[in-house]
Amino acid sequence: MLAKLIAMLRYFEEAVPFRLVPALVTTAVLVILLLVPTPEGLKPNAWTLVAIFLTTIVAIILKVMPIGVMALMAIVIVSLAQVTSNSSKDAVADALSSFDSPLIWLIVAAVLISRGLKKTGLGSRLGLIFISMLGKRTIGIGYGLAICDLLLAPFTPSNTARGGGIVHPIMKSISSSFQSDPETGTEGKVGTYLALVNYHANTISSGMFITATAPNPLVVDYVAKATNMKLQLSWTDWALCMLVPGLLCMLLMPALIYLLSPPQLKATPDAIGYARSALERMGPVSPKEKVMIGTFALLLLLWANVPAMIFGNALTLDPTVVAFVGLFILIITGTIDWDDVLSEKSAWDTLIWFGALVMLAEQLNKLGVIKWFSEGMKDMIVASGMGWGAIAAVLALALVYSHYLFASTTAHISAMFLAFVTVGAQLIPPEYLAPFMLMMVASSTIMMTLTHYATGTSPIVFGSGYVTLGNWWRVGFVMSVVELIIYAVVGVAWWKVLGYW
Repeated sequence: MLAKLIAMLRYFEEAVPFRLVPALVTTAVLVILLLVPTPEGLKPNAWTLVAIFLTTIVAIILKVMPIGVMALMAIVIVSLAQVTSNSSKDAVADALSSFDSPLIWLIVAAVLISRGLKKTGLGSRLGLIFISMLGKRTIGIGYGLAICDLLLAPFTPSNTARGGGIVHPIMKSISSSFQSDPETGTEGKVGTYLALVNYHANTISSGMFITATAPNPLVVDYVAKATNMKLQLSWTDWALCMLVPGLLCMLLMPALIYLLSPPQLKATPDAIGYARSALERMGPVSPKEKVMIGTFALLLLLWANVPAMIFGNALTLDPTVVAFVGLFILIITGTIDWDDVLSEKSAWDTLIWFGALVMLAEQLNKLGVIKWFSEGMKDMIVASGMGWGAIAAVLALALVYSHYLFASTTAHISAMFLAFVTVGAQLIPPEYLAPFMLMMVASSTIMMTLTHYATGTSPIVFGSGYVTLGNWWRVGFVMSVVELIIYAVVGVAWWKVLGYW
């Protein structure tokens, strides 16, 4: 009997497309959460949605099935459970609501555009150029990518466009030049390291300029409101305040990731000579490469909002519109074709899983879960009687690590930032309010380090397959701690020098 049972289990494990033990653990998590009494202040359907969200995250972490399948599971459960609506029709509309999000389609378009770099050979050429300049060691190439992102940051209001649409294709091309490819199982040679540097350079640079990512102007507005307009950060104020701690984070990041996730190929003494020889063999830039260069130049100008600066706000274009313009140019010029678009699996996979996570986060906000969480945090802080220093630390940490619940930085800032800084403004002495507010400003982008769905750039870099889920979360958590310490120590001291307190 026991032998038959074991044989049945083995057959089941071979036949079904999911991992049995992680699936059972995930199911148990869902059942336990559903059996927990609804917390005071939440409606039962809101708590059910929390259970679905947390179960989905557990399923992704345990790798029950591919991440896209787990996301599809969430869509199905939300539709069937009707937690967001009283009718099946409205529930499925809610479950699919995020797929009209411009951010998600910006990600898809950026991935599709990057295919042109590979197809035309321009990506390989750019990679070889980087190698010829900084290729003696892998860490040198990492610093090259970080510098590239930092230089683009002041002029690219979409961090997704910058990190995912411009820097990431270069990173992939460099990895390919070293025969480091997830499809061949060689991503660990240099690709994993460079992908992590690509991403974390993007999160650091996003915090250094108002114009480096979309939610930053909203942060400025909320800080001004919470302080009764006493602290109004201009573009120059923000850049100056974040200059020293931001540059220190950028300086340490490639070296720290080198320790946390070391590349298998560390020294590349022959790489510079190889790159120069390969560039000679490639010959002059081809016509299609020139189209790619022209398209990227156009995208950069439009993403940096240059036409609007010159001719007025009427020419301001949404970053997603710009991305589709670039994609259309590549298609109609024959630089890529429709089959390339259809066969780019990573773009469509990302559309499904990131869209589902965005949907869950939006519905949590819609059902009042986020408001309940932030108000509960405020009440606990007031009741605790803790000192102002502890209050400041708790608020900053809560803001950063509550981002595990969000698939959008903008949504997180919109839902919680004003509540948190308002509590701080009420409980922290006026003479220390400015450094607290600046610490919260820094935290608003430090939280982007954490997950593979934290911001628009993360699903592009993660979706390329160079970094495992566990490694991504591990490195992201360590980087968040390091950056928080740098801003809390070096940043606060720097703000003292600048006269903010």
